[in-house]
Amino acid sequence: TMTKFILLAVAAAALAAPAFAGDPAAGETTFKKCKACHSVIGADGTEIQKGGKTGPNLYGVIGRAVASDPDFKYGDGLLAAGATGAVWDEASLAAYLADPSAWVQEKSGDAAAKSKMSFKLASGGEDVAAYLASVAQ
Repeated sequence: TMTKFILLAVAAAALAAPAFAGDPAAGETTFKKCKACHSVIGADGTEIQKGGKTGPNLYGVIGRAVASDPDFKYGDGLLAAGATGAVWDEASLAAYLADPSAWVQEKSGDAAAKSKMSFKLASGGEDVAAYLASVAQ
């Protein structure tokens, strides 16, 4: 009846909502840990986050194919993961940040694969991913 209909509608709305939601403002703060190696520079050259060049520019990373920045030399592990057709979304980037080599091993199917990124972000990866998604819109 009406109660069942309302419960079904609420359940359907909950399922339709994104299960992954980081906090872009918190991610901007957490990104300070990333700046030693990464920058965020817009397609027009705007420097959103000044940073190092050890890692690739992270502008537009969400929605981009893994290991596809033509200006960066990726390691074999990330290249193998990218060869699977993987595309960065917020959830996959957060998982990568937590343990880059484990993520590369899982995506590439190579248990010996390594990531050149040795830094692990123990917490806040979902926020960094949300922040990076927000600056490239």
